[in-house]
Amino acid sequence: MSSGVGANRALFHAAYESIRSCIPAGNTIRTQILVCYLLMSAITAALGFYAMQSIKHAGGLVAKTFDESLMSINYARAAAADFSKMRAVASRRLGILDLQARTELDKKITRLESTFYDDLNIAAERSQSPGATDAVTKVRKAVSEWATLYSNGGKVPDVNNRAIYVDRLDGYAKTVDQQIDLLINHTAGDGFLFRQRALSAIDRDLHFNLGAIAIALLLSGFVTWLLSRRIIGQVAVASKAARSIAAGELDVNIPRGGADELGTLIAAMSVMRNNIKDMVGREIAQRRSAQARLTDALENSREGVVLLHPDGKIALANSRSSEFLASAPELLRFDSLDTFKIAFPSTGPALLANDDLTGEACLPDGRWLRVSRSKTQEGGEIVVFSDITALKRQEEQLYETNRRLDAALDNMSQGLCLYDNDGCLQVVNRRFCEIFRIPSGHVRAGMQFESVLKLSIMAGNHAGQTLDELVESSISRSEIGSYFQSLSDGRIIRIDRRSTSDGGWLETCEDVTEQQRAETQIAFMARHDALTHLPNRLLLAERIEQAIAQAGRGAGFSVLCLDLDNFKQVNDTLGHPIGDELLCAVADRLLACVREIDTVARLGGDEFAIIQAGTRDSNDVERLARRIVECIGQSYEFNGQRIVIGCSIGISLAPHDGSNGEKLLKNADLALYRAKAEGSGVWRFFETEMDESLQKRRALELDLRDAMTNGQFELVYQPIYNLKLEKICRFEALLRWRHPQLGLVSPEKFIPVAEEIGLIIRLGEWVIDQACQQAASWPDDIKVSVNVSSVQFRSPRLVEAFSSALMHSRLPAGRLEIEITESVLLTNSTETMATLHKLRSLGLRIAIDDFGTGYSSLSYLQSFPFDKLKIDQSFVHDLTSTEGSKLIVRAIVSLGKSLGMQITAEGVENIAQFDQAAAEGCDEVQGFFLSKPVSAPQVSSVIRKFERRRGTSRSSRKLGKLTTASGFSR
Repeated sequence: MSSGVGANRALFHAAYESIRSCIPAGNTIRTQILVCYLLMSAITAALGFYAMQSIKHAGGLVAKTFDESLMSINYARAAAADFSKMRAVASRRLGILDLQARTELDKKITRLESTFYDDLNIAAERSQSPGATDAVTKVRKAVSEWATLYSNGGKVPDVNNRAIYVDRLDGYAKTVDQQIDLLINHTAGDGFLFRQRALSAIDRDLHFNLGAIAIALLLSGFVTWLLSRRIIGQVAVASKAARSIAAGELDVNIPRGGADELGTLIAAMSVMRNNIKDMVGREIAQRRSAQARLTDALENSREGVVLLHPDGKIALANSRSSEFLASAPELLRFDSLDTFKIAFPSTGPALLANDDLTGEACLPDGRWLRVSRSKTQEGGEIVVFSDITALKRQEEQLYETNRRLDAALDNMSQGLCLYDNDGCLQVVNRRFCEIFRIPSGHVRAGMQFESVLKLSIMAGNHAGQTLDELVESSISRSEIGSYFQSLSDGRIIRIDRRSTSDGGWLETCEDVTEQQRAETQIAFMARHDALTHLPNRLLLAERIEQAIAQAGRGAGFSVLCLDLDNFKQVNDTLGHPIGDELLCAVADRLLACVREIDTVARLGGDEFAIIQAGTRDSNDVERLARRIVECIGQSYEFNGQRIVIGCSIGISLAPHDGSNGEKLLKNADLALYRAKAEGSGVWRFFETEMDESLQKRRALELDLRDAMTNGQFELVYQPIYNLKLEKICRFEALLRWRHPQLGLVSPEKFIPVAEEIGLIIRLGEWVIDQACQQAASWPDDIKVSVNVSSVQFRSPRLVEAFSSALMHSRLPAGRLEIEITESVLLTNSTETMATLHKLRSLGLRIAIDDFGTGYSSLSYLQSFPFDKLKIDQSFVHDLTSTEGSKLIVRAIVSLGKSLGMQITAEGVENIAQFDQAAAEGCDEVQGFFLSKPVSAPQVSSVIRKFERRRGTSRSSRKLGKLTTASGFSR
């Protein structure tokens, strides 16, 4: 500790010497303060560091007193308690003869012995003196001998030896107790010594810190005195110099200062004094020069100037004033104002009677003067004469110009108002009053802009608007070059506002009501459907983009695409006027189904779209879709015609199904495509698989267009068996597409695509031509059937295609049969019947395929004599399992027979269906039971197989058993 005290004293001495050496060195005050601050900080840090070390040392001594001495005593006492328990257990064991009880007591003594050694070891680790360590060693030895003697205690043979055994145990126990007491005494002595050292260290550090603090305080006072002595003296000098300069004593002597900031300030004050002296001298010289220049200016001025004293005497007059008063030049030499009264007998008295009056006077030679009078600060007057002859002439010219301008303004087709920068009306024409229907003469120059607006309000042009609202609206549009204002009577006024160079503005007003109505109608027609007045595709895209922008703030929405079911039938059967009325009625019902914040648009034809705003989840959209389907599905009535249609709906949700309008509409359209495929009155949400399906379909379209060129199509033929003749009577030509990667593609996949992309006509013509050419090589009694799709049937080239194929193949027309579906006859139009009659005139047979599955009425059976009805395989499939299918087949057979038609059962797959079809009276059967479709070269072999079986049996049932037994079925 003594070394620490010496080090701190040396530090204080060094700090003192440093202060004395730094402060007088002529550094800046800021540097001096910084040096003193750093030195005092170093002293404070040294004191703090020493105090921290002292406290840490005292804390270590206190910790030793507790952590070592007291803890050692506590664990020594715990060891003594453990040994006492061991002795008590040993005494109990001597009095017990039961072997099991003695064993339990032995185990307990063993546990106590372990605890004893643990406590004793901790006490030994915490002890400090050699005497304590020696006592611990003796305790361990005595306990070890006691334990050894105890473990042999069971071998004592008699009572006398047992007494000796007990005495020896007590002897060892006494030794243990003595040594433990000795350990506690030594440890307690160590704790006392540590406490004394801690108290001594604290007392020494306390005295040292008090001395160091006293020295630091004295050193701080000395530094403060030293700094104040250097600063205050120079401040007094600077203050004295400042007072002298402020009092105007510019010759005061300012002593020279030091090199610090105060010295710099004193030197700057000396420079300032010299600058002020120079500036005063320059100002006197400038005043003299200005007076001379003023005299020159007055003499050379075009105005006459007369300066009068407060007593009315002339103080100054220039030669120009004499020129104006050429008729009496001696008047300027008079000493009173009466001379001016003589010069201006008409306006002179008035001019001189009032203060600050400006007037005009005409001289005898025809010139005009403007006389201006103004007071001076001393109470005199300045009279200025200005020649305004040229100005008077300009005023006359301006008056004539204004008169012509007023005539032009009054005959303008536009209203005009000119305002200055204070909003004061400068010019207004008659047309402005006519446009706003303000009585003539009520709008006058000089009125404020608000007053003009008030007159317009009183004229009833702005019902429901206050003056403040109109003013605010005008201010908000002040940056706009042109804007439109709607008046209460429905008129629309275009107002063009342009700023003027003086800060005012010019407004022109034009009645553009008719023009605006025409433009509004054009704009409406460009963005709305002409028939239903609903938004069109363009406006729908804008509304979707607006909804997307709002969706970024948390408001979701959905897009619904609708397509009417059976609408084309309405157009074809009832005419386009009824169809247009129906579309308008559908539009009204859609508007009734949605809210005002939603959007209903017509995309074209029978397609509509809806934007449902504020969609929380799919349930909201589903409720709307259900409401639309139910509403649209209710019947309509026009001119006594009752119409029932339906609709299909595709739905996409934003932003999940798309982040832009094009994507959302596309996905909703995909969902609509799926809904229409599943039937009428169906709504479907967009799913990712739909887009994948579309991509596959597009790839299929591309491949389909190349298939014709690459020769990937082929025809296969399925035999049709005549039950009465018991032979193959014809083959149905079926189209197959052998794709290079996908293999054999089903017609159910590519035929609809071919119909949609317009390839079906070209493909159908190829089928007709190939079927005729290949059938021409068959036996003469074998016919060929060709399917014609509804799209191909509407082609104007259909009749020509059949005629050309028959001619090139030389196939008799009676061997060619056309199969059409009921969808071809859906409209039952005149064109359809005309086409059927043209085909019949070629000698072709015409059959109705898939009878009973279409949507047409049976009236077409009376309109055209068909040759055959083909029962759909869905009825034949359940012919043997359900009574309903059997009754339907029986009804179709009965209907066909009564109309003189042949009946063919499609889809026969087993012997039971074969027999039942024959039993119900069908003329022909077709299906996998007879044969799968075969290629053209295999047709001959199929015919020969059936010819061989024909000779075997003459009954259809035996033929069925025979074909089954021979493995002819699939």
